[in-house]
Amino acid sequence: MSYTIAIAGKGGTGKTTIAALIVRLLKEQKRGSILAVDADPNNNLAENLGAHIKETVGSILDGVCRNPDKIPPGMSKDTFIEYQVQTSITENEGFDILAMGRPEGPGCYCYVNNILRNITAKLMKDYDYVVIDNEAGFEHLSRRTTRDCDTLLVVSDATAVGLRAAERINGLVKELKIGAKKSLLLINGSNKAQKEMIKRTSLDHIGNIPNDPLITRAGLNAGSLMGIRETAASLKALRKLGENIWN
Repeated sequence: MSYTIAIAGKGGTGKTTIAALIVRLLKEQKRGSILAVDADPNNNLAENLGAHIKETVGSILDGVCRNPDKIPPGMSKDTFIEYQVQTSITENEGFDILAMGRPEGPGCYCYVNNILRNITAKLMKDYDYVVIDNEAGFEHLSRRTTRDCDTLLVVSDATAVGLRAAERINGLVKELKIGAKKSLLLINGSNKAQKEMIKRTSLDHIGNIPNDPLITRAGLNAGSLMGIRETAASLKALRKLGENIWN
């Protein structure tokens, strides 16, 4: 069974950046096979990893809905979709990636979530680590896209808004009884003025990632985070905190 890291947080807090850096560090440390799951319909994780997505779960479902005759005789729709999704996994040097995407057909979104949840559960058996970049906000929790995991990593910035969102995410996790062996808080930036709010999240605050001009530059140029220098401040900080996240 793989070690699963599910990453959540408010939009704009650097959640996808952290997901990409974790994939990079797991790869660098040669910890085993890695599956990166882009469960955010915006599909930014692949870009941050320098990967090209062939097809998403959403586009596969749209194709089946529009052309049901593509399903071979004697094969169920779910089996055919599962096969298509498995072949859509993009293989890269040191990691594979699966993207959820956003379906265009009405009423399909929950079905995409169910498919992703079920297939991810099966794929977990084939990888040592699974890193799931969830969509921003709370919807993935209420729809149970986020499954039981070894580490739930809630990413926030140092603002009151970000930390209140982290508090609500953790509250919803408990309410829905989502199994997380560890529930951690990681903050992008300084938090000197927010110590009381951090306590109210009831999350284990493992540390902060400093502002990093190399990350900013990569974002402005739509560059891969796999190519930033090993001495980058963000990578150095995450290396020190990593044992709390993936062990």
